[in-house]
Amino acid sequence: MNDFEYLERGNVYLDAACQSLRPTPVITALREYYEKFNSCGERVKYPWGIETDRRVEATREKILKYLKLSKREYFVSFTLNTTYGINLLLQQLDGSRFDVVVTSDIEHNSPFLSTMTFAKKYGLTRKVLSRLADGSLPVDEIPEKAVVVVNAASNIDGRKLVNIREVVRKVHKTGGVIIIDAAQAMAHSSEVLHKTEADAICFSAHKLYAPSLGGMVVRKDLLPKIETSFIGGGMVDDVDMESYLLSSEKNPEHLYTKFESGLQAWGEIIALGAAIDWLSGLSKSDHRNLEANYTELFEFLNSSEKVKLVNIEANPTMSFFIEGVNSHLLGEALGAEKIMARTGYFCAHYYLDKVRHFPPLVRFSLGYHNRPEDIEKVKKVMEKIV
Repeated sequence: MNDFEYLERGNVYLDAACQSLRPTPVITALREYYEKFNSCGERVKYPWGIETDRRVEATREKILKYLKLSKREYFVSFTLNTTYGINLLLQQLDGSRFDVVVTSDIEHNSPFLSTMTFAKKYGLTRKVLSRLADGSLPVDEIPEKAVVVVNAASNIDGRKLVNIREVVRKVHKTGGVIIIDAAQAMAHSSEVLHKTEADAICFSAHKLYAPSLGGMVVRKDLLPKIETSFIGGGMVDDVDMESYLLSSEKNPEHLYTKFESGLQAWGEIIALGAAIDWLSGLSKSDHRNLEANYTELFEFLNSSEKVKLVNIEANPTMSFFIEGVNSHLLGEALGAEKIMARTGYFCAHYYLDKVRHFPPLVRFSLGYHNRPEDIEKVKKVMEKIV
């Protein structure tokens, strides 16, 4: 793909689940901000600032359109990353309204740990449900008045929350709220999120072919359950000696300020908008090429008796170990051949170590930057090593 021409031939990047490479239009958008209208958004009236405001607002709208969600029901706030967004919500959510906290066994530490602290803070029971092989959550096991925090796609093997709509309906019907970790779903599995009615969707732009940034898509009717305590500049319209007026309370168009304290990463937000434009403009051929690449690599790994795959089906993200081979040493050996892959437990320690009792793993996670020759090189090197 021409938008990754800067990637030197022979370098094979297989760590897109950690952070994706950035296509040229995204890099250009970020440079354009710094070189042509570097300014503080929402604080100035000079032309540069007006242009920043226009493009930031356009990014908010693009995110809602990308997820097929209505501006009447949702708004977009920007944060540092998925972990920050989930914690920002849970640490301000009124826990007295709920009876139990629910997460699942295949979660990244972002939901897994933050649900621990939320349960402890409010003295609530915490329930860890086992996801099924297809990624679905057992709906019948979700209790009433629950705060549910689960991923839409796993960072271990890409499993999707295929029954997400059923889960959301059950949670809302029984008086609960649901927060979705969409870090792994936004780039390659966004269809699972389309038109969902979750209370919040948190994601990381750096896994979405954009700069390092976080985002939250929040239902407006969640706000009465939020007790604002993380607060600062950019969130208020007026301040007195012992009181203040939140911008989100004064102006319905500024609900996003509820979670945006301090100066935002304006350039990164604008570049995220460029990333969404780029993803939305990909051709069927681009999608087929990605699918062909990860399918070929999956089938290659699955054909070896020594390779133990976590995946049961092909996915851009696949994890495995090789019997008798230290995964970290394997990662170093791959790196020496300019093949960049992640090793370890991928911030999913509970499931991989305590539930499945796996040794540290190797993870190959592909993206639209990968070429067919990348897959051929990986196959040759793996055959030599194994």
